Parts: sequence; C-alpha cells; structure tokens
Amino acid sequence: MEDTSDDVRFMRMALKQAELAGEAGEVPVGAVIVKDGQVIGRAHNQVELLKDATAHAEMIAITQAAAAVGDWRLTDTVLYVTKEPCPMCAGAIVLSRIPRVVWGATDPQRGGAVSLFRILQNQDLNHRAEHVAGVLEDECRDIIRRFFKARRST
Repeated sequence: MEDTSDDVRFMRMALKQAELAGEAGEVPVGAVIVKDGQVIGRAHNQVELLKDATAHAEMIAITQAAAAVGDWRLTDTVLYVTKEPCPMCAGAIVLSRIPRVVWGATDPQRGGAVSLFRILQNQDLNHRAEHVAGVLEDECRDIIRRFFKARRST
C-alpha cells in the first residue's frame, strides 16, 4: 500500500463523512474529492434519505466537485472513499476522468474497482484511474462492520 500523509489526512475527512452516514442510518461510506490540496466535494451515503439508489457518497461528491470546477471532467483530482467503489461509482469515476482513487476497505463481494469488477483499469474504456487501497483500512472496515453488527442485533 502506498500511503502519504495527504492520503491519511483526506481519508480521515472521508471517515468523518462515513460517521455522519452511520448516524443517519445510512451505510457508513464517506468520500471527499481534492483538487490542488483543496476539498471540492464531500459527501456520505444518502440512499435512504433521498430514496435514491444512486445517492452513494462518491456520486454526490462527484456532482459537488463538478459544480465547484464548472466542468464534468475532474482531471487533476483525487477521490478518497472509505470503501472500494461499487460498479456504478467506478463507472462514474471513469466517466468523470478522475485520475486517482484512494480507498480504505476493499470490498471483495461488491467492489467495482478491482475486486469483483476491474472497471478502473479496464482497457476497453477511454479512461483509467490509478488506485491506492488500504489507507486507514482498519478504521474504514470497522465502521462498516459495527454498523451491520448493530443492524443485525435489532
């Protein structure tokens, strides 16, 4: 795992977003998008709140970042997310031209970036994103585990 101090700092911000999601009864996933060291998008899952299956943290953060830069192309940005993106979010990452994605917990059952599907590096697509997995992995995995453990006990 490649791990820089910026990666840890921004992943902590994504974890704060994940905590907000969990407090709201959402699956605790958070995301931030950074350009030139500045956060231009920050979100957490809002599927239940918005009654929208596409309201994943990454999707909302991408929308915010595009509005912030005034373009759908998010070149020169980095997406930090607490869990490996699903296939929908990985597709949106490719379409929005995000060049680098950093996540905490890999999702071997539903991951669309490298686990179940390898969308970020698919040679048949017109853009590929490099990725770094495992930044603050334990914290990112634990917040999801605690959430589902609490759900099962009620």
